[in-house]
Parts: sequence; C-alpha cells; structure tokens
Amino acid sequence: EILTALDDFQPEIIVMDLYMPGCTGTEVAGVIRHQPQYIGVPILFLSGEDNVDIQLNAMSRGGDDFLTKPVKPWHLVSAVSSRALRARLVRRLAETDGLTGLLNHSKSKACLKNELARAKRENTPLSFAMIDLDFFKHVNDRYGHPAGDSVLKSIANLFKQRLRTYDIVGRYGGEEFIIILPNTDLSTAKKIVDVIRTRFSKLVHYCEQEDFRCTFSCGIASYPEFRNEKTISEEADKALYQAKEAGRNKVVCAKSS
Repeated sequence: EILTALDDFQPEIIVMDLYMPGCTGTEVAGVIRHQPQYIGVPILFLSGEDNVDIQLNAMSRGGDDFLTKPVKPWHLVSAVSSRALRARLVRRLAETDGLTGLLNHSKSKACLKNELARAKRENTPLSFAMIDLDFFKHVNDRYGHPAGDSVLKSIANLFKQRLRTYDIVGRYGGEEFIIILPNTDLSTAKKIVDVIRTRFSKLVHYCEQEDFRCTFSCGIASYPEFRNEKTISEEADKALYQAKEAGRNKVVCAKSS
C-alpha cells in the first residue's frame, strides 16, 4: 500500500514511527529503499524508543535521522524542513538537465510510468509527445554550439510558458524532448503541441553570422489506445519518424490498429 501512496504523492520526506500496527518502521523503510526512485527520499524516524542501539539499527536499515519522543514542535519543524530542503536541492540536481532546466531522460521515463499508472487508476486519458528539432546538426555546424544551446534554451522556455503547470516536460536526448499531458486526449494534445510548434517556428534566433529560425517535428501517442510506457513511447517515436518523412515541421498522431 505504501508504494501506491508514494507514487501518488511523490513525497520530499517521510516521517514514521518505529513501531506501528502490523509492521515496524525498519520493515517499511526496507520496502521503500528497494525502489530505485525512492532511494534518495529522506526517512525520519519519530519514536518513543530511546535505546541507542535500536536507533542506530533503524538508521542502518534506511533511516536518515531519529528523533525521540516527546519532541518540541519547533525541533520537529526544523528537522523536517532542513531535511526536505536539502533533499529537494539534491533531487533537482539529479533529475534535471543542466542546460535547459527540464527533466532529464531517466526522470522523464519515471514520470511517464507514474502518470500512466495514475491514468489507469483514475480512468482518464493521457498523451505522450516526442519532439525532435529539425536539422539541428546544421544549426550547430553553421552557427556554432553556443547558438545551438540558445535554441535549446528557447524551446525549453517556450514549453514552460505555453504548457499547463501539471504537464511534464523533459529533455530526452541532445535535441529531443518529451511532453506528458495528463488528462488529455489525442486530438487535444495535437492542438496544444501544434500551437507551440507554430510559435516556435516564428522565433528568430540571433548570432554573429546571421539571424535564423528553427522548427520541430512531433509524434504523439495516447492512453488508453496504448496501454504501457514501452508501447506508448514506441508509437510516439514512430509517429515522429512519420512527421520527419512527411517534410518536418509537423505533428503526427499515432493510431491504434
């Protein structure tokens, strides 16, 4: 049950007692620490147990800190706040792309898995878009890598401006990006991405040699037409290839057979 709750809530810190009905805190910590995505989430034990050997054993089994009850409210608030803030900073460094500030490849894949699980539980649609900048190698070769980096930053900023706060954007590779659109069907997703595509194609990028423009191609696949992360990723990638083959600067939607 705790793994479902973690997937839903995505906590920054976990506070638990050492002794609970049906299980111990160390048992729960062991379950959590076996999940790669939650290895870095701080676990704070809050318990009346004052035996130092037992406290140290709990720490060795996955805990990060141990507070003995009774604890002063300000002490608890301070311990939780400092741990959560540190975890937030570490996670941000580990999960984001340094150039664009978007999620990196591994975090993007984890988010797709989590959002698909949520869509199945709540019986809601979800769309997944794969985006690739057109002729990006030409941009780097002709205008230089600083100009290429500027283009990557500009499309990342456009995503942040044009997408909803709960949409998820990641840099999947060099010039490839993904967008996860929760509670969004295929036709709506196409409209959203098409607006961004049109806007991006009109942006003027400046460099010493000359001003230039860029475009991107996109493939979209949706749940429930495609029901797991492997299939939805593959179908979006196929649709992206079709967009490239059809002349680029297009959005193509994957259709279930």
